[in-house]
Amino acid sequence: MSIASLEKLRALLSQAVTALGRWLGVLPASQVDREPMPTTPTRTASVPLRPLERIVLTDGVCRTLFEEFEEHRQGERGDEETGWILMGYRQGEEAIATATLPAGAERQAGVAHVRFNSEAQALASRILRQSDKNLGILGVVHTHPGSLRHPSRGDFEGDRIWVRYLRGREGVFGIGTADGDEDTPYAINPKEHSQCYLGLRFTWYALAEGDSAYRPLPVVVTLGEDLARPLHRVWDGIEAHAARLDRLCCQLARVGFEVVDDEAGSHLHCVIPVDKKTSIRVVADAKRPVYCLERNGEWLVSEESDPRIDRGVFLMLAELS
Repeated sequence: MSIASLEKLRALLSQAVTALGRWLGVLPASQVDREPMPTTPTRTASVPLRPLERIVLTDGVCRTLFEEFEEHRQGERGDEETGWILMGYRQGEEAIATATLPAGAERQAGVAHVRFNSEAQALASRILRQSDKNLGILGVVHTHPGSLRHPSRGDFEGDRIWVRYLRGREGVFGIGTADGDEDTPYAINPKEHSQCYLGLRFTWYALAEGDSAYRPLPVVVTLGEDLARPLHRVWDGIEAHAARLDRLCCQLARVGFEVVDDEAGSHLHCVIPVDKKTSIRVVADAKRPVYCLERNGEWLVSEESDPRIDRGVFLMLAELS
């Protein structure tokens, strides 16, 4: 191993020792360097931000919302509310939504409320932003029972506080209901701020800091993917390991994520480079993570089986020393 590689390994091991010391109560939290999770996008708009006049959805985002809403209604928890966080870009008078993060199976929900799994949302946001730092949170979409197409008073009490943390201090809010036009096999816009497809409806609103009420927000569809759709396929793994994977990202440099498809299905991989030729790769399946050492394109499966991914990674680093 080269001197440079040894130096990188020593740096990783130093971080591992610090983290392990914190877990054992030997080191105070102040001795651990942490990278804060960004809460707002870093995009510098080419034009000044103005009050929102429209929400632009990619067709991929539209399909995700309608398809997953319908799938939810057919499931065991179909009488509960569900929802998604919207991510994308804020520029001028537009919010451009390019990704959806689902509420997840570990959400707390009933017929009149839904609370998202925030740890899973934070990790998914971090994964998306590893390829585009300009992505930010735009707002929230959630469903209502019956035909209540407007945010509730309870929604308003939370949203009016939350929007102050969004770029432009303004957010997008969508309400999903199952009262769309059943007769059309294609999407229609009965009003400029609503969409109907296959019996479902989404109605769109904007709310800025200081507003006394939501205002209808015209919706426009453009071509484009739902950038987060691959994450939906591995959401059970994200939910199972979100807190520990996010902690790894704060404690180690250059932690990356990939969604890998094979004959057995889709899997979330967490990749930690050790040197130019060697990486630790963790297959973060919900039931049992698999630890691998990737070297020169070959994978060696480790005997490590700790279900706590952050601890398992540091144990592998210690073995490499």
